[in-house]
Amino acid sequence: MSEVAQTPTEVIKKRVASIDILRGLVMLFMLVDHVRERFFFHQNVSDPMDLDTTSPELFFTRTTAHFCAPVFVFLTGLSAWLYSHPHNKAPRSATPFLFKRGLFIVFVEIAIINWLWMGNYDTLWLQVMWAIGISMIALSALCKLPYKAILALGLLIVCAHNLLSPISFNPDEAGYTIWAILHDRGIIFESESFRIKASYPVLPWIGVILLGYCMGPLYSRAVEGAKRQSTLVKLGLGFWALLLILRGFNIYGEVLPWEVQQDAIHTVMSFINYTKYPPSLDYVLFTLGAAFLVLAGLENVNNRFTKAIETFGSAPMFYYIVHLFVLLVSYRIVLAAVGPNYGDLFAFDYVWQIWLVAVILAVALYWPTKAFSKFKHNSKNPLVKYF
Repeated sequence: MSEVAQTPTEVIKKRVASIDILRGLVMLFMLVDHVRERFFFHQNVSDPMDLDTTSPELFFTRTTAHFCAPVFVFLTGLSAWLYSHPHNKAPRSATPFLFKRGLFIVFVEIAIINWLWMGNYDTLWLQVMWAIGISMIALSALCKLPYKAILALGLLIVCAHNLLSPISFNPDEAGYTIWAILHDRGIIFESESFRIKASYPVLPWIGVILLGYCMGPLYSRAVEGAKRQSTLVKLGLGFWALLLILRGFNIYGEVLPWEVQQDAIHTVMSFINYTKYPPSLDYVLFTLGAAFLVLAGLENVNNRFTKAIETFGSAPMFYYIVHLFVLLVSYRIVLAAVGPNYGDLFAFDYVWQIWLVAVILAVALYWPTKAFSKFKHNSKNPLVKYF
């Protein structure tokens, strides 16, 4: 009998918990960035960030958020494989679940999240949840392909989509709308009172979710923990080594070449200033390389702190909706009570205030998220499972 077959149940649970811990960690980074979006909008940072107009502290605060979307999309693919290969049960198709949940996420993005961001419907912004939903719908069909075909397609999309950057369409040309949705950002509908903007090009994210799905077998019971850790470390270091070569010599994978700046900190900023819309190859190598190393480090971690972080990753949709609602209401209350201090806006004066408020909100949101997570795992309602 193999060592894996003798592994206690609690070790298996702890192994899978590393996925929720990493998901929870990036969602906490997301909270920091969304506090910035709400309370530091007077110094809004474009994507990619302009080194001529941003401070190092604001730049690195924004950079932490770059890990959120790729890690979350990748883990969504990995979780889809785990769903289709349940422990001690026959494999099942993930297609119906992925398709229905993908549609549900797109609906939530349009009907709820867009209003929580803007407080109005002048513009429908198709953002990260839209990209995740569309990626899940794509995976629902593509997961029927052979494993090697899924892996090859994922690698092809992630590695080669930068070659598509020279392709562009004017708004009045045929192909503009589909290309704005797949690879470029752009307004895909506009009238006098309403417009729709595709903010997250979905094609590269489909590649990322496919790679996540192909990572699933590494988390099967057939793989020993030590081998999984070793593989994750090799992948993480391999991604970063490739990044150093491609980025170091400005060979390929990023439309913004890095340059030596006036000092060391700005040179580092230039080197890690990657394009997010759409996510460049260098961006994916940087973020997922870090994710693999963190997953390896979490393999045998099990303490009160990681359990608390795991809570945020165990009920992601609930946490996402609630934190946006809290930020919207909080901002309007503060603006009404204190009044604007930067033009028509109320804003913090210092970046450290962003982090302080994010910590306070994380503590406040922990308890309702924990309660809902417990409710979700005990509920038999399929709709509740989507949160």
